[in-house]
Amino acid sequence: MPKNILLVDDAAFMRMMLKDILTKNAYTVVGEAENGKIAVEKYNELKPDLIIMDITMPEMDGIEAAKAIKSNHPEALIVMCSAMGQQAMVIEAIQAGARDFIVKPFQPDRVLEAVQKVIG
Repeated sequence: MPKNILLVDDAAFMRMMLKDILTKNAYTVVGEAENGKIAVEKYNELKPDLIIMDITMPEMDGIEAAKAIKSNHPEALIVMCSAMGQQAMVIEAIQAGARDFIVKPFQPDRVLEAVQKVIG
């Protein structure tokens, strides 16, 4: 059964890289968003199995978006990603409801490991 994933990153190139890794491994990318505000709307509309979301974005960052999504959908599964692998950010992401954390630049094996760990 293919798993549906929503990609959220303000960089189209990063979304494209993630989409490439995921689709080559039988996952379905059902939507993309370039900021947290759009991510919240897309989550409500698409109900994906998983969200892979950047932390640093304009309008609404990934942590705020994760909190907003989790407040309405506690069952939502979120994996955060960021170029800044600082401890504090990872902790903040986990507290906001993220199940895992991927550091950029993306390593395909690490992306797949995180996705499999969270949604199987």
